[in-house]
Amino acid sequence: MRADVLSLTPQGLRCEAGGFHIDPWRPVARAVITHGHADHARPGHGAYLCTPEAAPVLRHRLGDVRIETLEYGLATGIGATRVSLHPAGHVPGSAQVRVESQGAVWVVSGDYKLQDDGLTAPFEPVRCDTFVSECTFGLPVFTWPAQQAVMAEIRAWVEAAAAEGRTPVIAAYSLGKAQRLIAGLADLAPIRTHGAIEATTAVMRAQGLPLPPTEPVTDPKAQRGRLVLAPPAALGSGWLRRFGPVATASASGWMRLRGIRRRRGVERGFVISDHADWPGLNAAIAATGAGTVFVTHGYTGVFRRWLEAQGYDAHILATEFADDDAEEEHDG
Repeated sequence: MRADVLSLTPQGLRCEAGGFHIDPWRPVARAVITHGHADHARPGHGAYLCTPEAAPVLRHRLGDVRIETLEYGLATGIGATRVSLHPAGHVPGSAQVRVESQGAVWVVSGDYKLQDDGLTAPFEPVRCDTFVSECTFGLPVFTWPAQQAVMAEIRAWVEAAAAEGRTPVIAAYSLGKAQRLIAGLADLAPIRTHGAIEATTAVMRAQGLPLPPTEPVTDPKAQRGRLVLAPPAALGSGWLRRFGPVATASASGWMRLRGIRRRRGVERGFVISDHADWPGLNAAIAATGAGTVFVTHGYTGVFRRWLEAQGYDAHILATEFADDDAEEEHDG
């Protein structure tokens, strides 16, 4: 990776001219954070910079840390650079980081999606020379259906499960996916939530996100029958068994692959993701106008070769971000 703007260090992506890192995985003095998922916003940094919308979740997850905020689209000088944050469309408050130094412009996208979920500021293409892009779903098989269609499928499944005398339980990540389901299934409110989801939702509701009421699970036996949202780790747990007969599902882009659905041990998979699908990745990269693209986190080898065939100067950026199947708080 060229060292004139960003370079890869043992701590993560570093901007030497600005004296900061972007989403570092080891403690640093100053970190610019794209969003609040646990593999991007880690504890131990001296200072954090993020959007005002991301700050409450960071405080909730990291405790009393030093946080500075920067509104979308406003540039600030950090060392010998100009830095601005732009909507990534991933989860509420998520941002791309634009770094300008000595006439060169790099954009680190973090995680992003182009599908408008109704809660998150939509993805904003940012013109740059070099673009750092995730490619979690960087294969043509990954294309997302319309969100409204998925919500209709979920409603029909919930109704069928209830008719069978079973409690419908959907595995969904605590930040992002769970709130999309809560908002998209407002007619089923109050949806019951696992404590981890309820706590994060309460933080986001308190900052003004328009979320319907939810009901934390306190007595599964007395609350049987209505839709429950839980983190993936709760599936197969003693907590889940307290509900009696259940119908289980997972909401994830990985549900496009039947093998992963079977591996996760759920009866039903709903294809909904907070990451860009194959068309979204290609459209986002083209819209930046970048000639050089670094790909990370996902099908990097395949996607780099595809980009090279399209005429890009493409490279792989190896990171220590968690694998989507292993990291409970990283969305799939």
